[in-house]
Amino acid sequence: MNVDETTAGHIQELRRGTVVLACLVRLRHPDYGYALLESLNGLGILVDANTLYPLLRRLEKQGLLSSEWNTEEARPRKFYRTSPAGDRLAAALMTDWRRIDAALARLDTGEER
Repeated sequence: MNVDETTAGHIQELRRGTVVLACLVRLRHPDYGYALLESLNGLGILVDANTLYPLLRRLEKQGLLSSEWNTEEARPRKFYRTSPAGDRLAAALMTDWRRIDAALARLDTGEER
């Protein structure tokens, strides 16, 4: 999709919060950063590594993710998992996401009343 700078900026703003929600939901099953990145991109939730890794660190610092190192393989990897607080936040965000999606669908089809 070829978009102008203004459109690209708005798309980026729209995606910003959805990436947080996607990470919290996806990491209910523990995984490491690169696998998460591939999984999200494969689902059409486009995010790059320079955005994802700082986000994972921020969510962990906020207590929404927990992590541990797997050193059993040749190269150690940090695995992330959604914490109980992250599960609660994901549920709240998902509820609001569905409400907003339904409202936008009504607006789009002219059923806003």
